[in-house]
Amino acid sequence: MALGPITPRQVILLTSAAVGGAVAVLGLVFFLIAGDTSHLYLVAVLMIAAFAAAYVATAYGLKRFIQERIRTIYKAVQGLRERTAEKSVDLDQDVLGEVNEEVVDWARARRSEINELREREKFRREFIGNLSHELKTPIFNIQGYILTLLEGGLEDEKVNRDFLHRASNGVERLIKLVEDLDMITKLESGVMELNVKRMDLNALVKEIVESMEMKAKARGITIRNQLPPSLMVMADRDRLAQVFINLFTNAINYGREGGRCRVSADDLEDQVLVEVSDDGIGISPEHLPRLFERFYRVGKSRSRNEGGSGLGLAIVKHIVDAHGQTITVKSKEGEGSTFIFTLKKAR
Repeated sequence: MALGPITPRQVILLTSAAVGGAVAVLGLVFFLIAGDTSHLYLVAVLMIAAFAAAYVATAYGLKRFIQERIRTIYKAVQGLRERTAEKSVDLDQDVLGEVNEEVVDWARARRSEINELREREKFRREFIGNLSHELKTPIFNIQGYILTLLEGGLEDEKVNRDFLHRASNGVERLIKLVEDLDMITKLESGVMELNVKRMDLNALVKEIVESMEMKAKARGITIRNQLPPSLMVMADRDRLAQVFINLFTNAINYGREGGRCRVSADDLEDQVLVEVSDDGIGISPEHLPRLFERFYRVGKSRSRNEGGSGLGLAIVKHIVDAHGQTITVKSKEGEGSTFIFTLKKAR
């Protein structure tokens, strides 16, 4: 049968009993040697007195010893002077066991914090590296066009206008990148307030599909609005429009020639489940968990080739999160992708 942990009180009692017993044996031996058995009752008195004295002394000393050691441990691992000053030792409890548990909990929390800090540092390095790359690409392009013009291309009518247009496109890309970063920062910090109102989701999607019709036709892609008529939701119309624009843009950029993109919805009582699906190149499973990260690219070059900032899906997620809703993605490489998010239904 396993014994439980020994408490300080038990240690004190055992120590006091040992001292009292030793005094009793010595007293008994003394009286027997002296041949005086008429005062044997004094042995019991001495034993009780020794037990009491040992109990008081041991309790005081052990309590002080444990208190000092606990204070030292807490100062070493936590530096909580106020807490340790008020920490009392309950002699009937497994004090050292409790301290051990707290130290283990402290070590576990520190490990968790360290791991979190490492992840943040890794994310910060990746973000700065990606941002630097995104900024350098258009800046170097613009610089190259301008230097070419300054070195004589400005007088060449076959070159000057073309290079000016290219430089202008580079500037527009920089502006779009800065605007997207600014929007994400405002959404994360809560500075950008949403103007949530009752709105017709079908009408919004129809308007966006019409505005992107020419771009979709250039790739031979058809966008189908399969939302029920007069589907009313509670949302910020302008921000929600950005969600659909970014998702449609992805479907157009990475869809196959002659492919399709469709928007549908399901009723979930208090919510509406919206799906934006395409039959494009799809995404492999290892990329799905990081798909909504800023500047994360499934293919390191394909978004740059399409002129994207790498922030579209990050913006989509931040806008959906700001509405208090959720967004997920399911995809299979070579078979297309489906983005699924919820919206609050309007009454």
